[in-house]
Amino acid sequence: MNIYLDNCCFNRPFDDPSQIRIRLEAEAKLYLQRLVTEGRLDLVWSYVLAYENRANPFEERRRVIETWEKRAVADQEETPQVVALAGC
Repeated sequence: MNIYLDNCCFNRPFDDPSQIRIRLEAEAKLYLQRLVTEGRLDLVWSYVLAYENRANPFEERRRVIETWEKRAVADQEETPQVVALAGC
C-alpha cells in the first residue's frame, strides 16, 4: 500500500510532546515510519514535499526529512491532474 506523508507529518515528531494531541500524532507518524522501513508500506515522495522541506528553517529537521526521500518507491511529479486536484 502506498502512503504519502505531508511536511507536517514529517515534522511532527520534532514538536513538543507535552500536549497529548501532538504526542499521539508523533507516535502515529513514527508507527507509519516503522512500517515503511519494514517494507509493509510504500512511501511516495513529491516535488512539493521536497520544495517545502528545502524551506524548512530547522537544519536538523531538514536533513532528517531528506533521508526519507531515498526510501520512497515513487516520486509524484506535477501533472495537470495533480494541479486540478489541488485547485490551483
